[in-house]
Amino acid sequence: MSSRRSRSTQTSGASRISDEQISDLVSKLQQLIPELRARRSNKVSASRVLQETCDYIRSLHREVDDLSDRLAELLASIDDNSAEAAIIRSLLILLISEQRKTPNRS
Repeated sequence: MSSRRSRSTQTSGASRISDEQISDLVSKLQQLIPELRARRSNKVSASRVLQETCDYIRSLHREVDDLSDRLAELLASIDDNSAEAAIIRSLLILLISEQRKTPNRS
């Protein structure tokens, strides 16, 4: 049995998402991606929106990795008891607490 067939069999009892809902979700994604949001034309194919979304998420992952590496280098280069270390620790604690307060966006 093909994977497509098995998926449709598995979801046959579940409610299906409508074309309108898919279109709405693609539109929401388009507004989140800077490359697509900056375009004057709103006519972008769903496949293009999904591809750009994947590319954007990959770039965000690279940016997080780069920033994590830079932070690790910075932390390794300062004295744990210094004022700079205390400031960095307090900023990280603040960032983590803010992330916990922020609800997931849907």
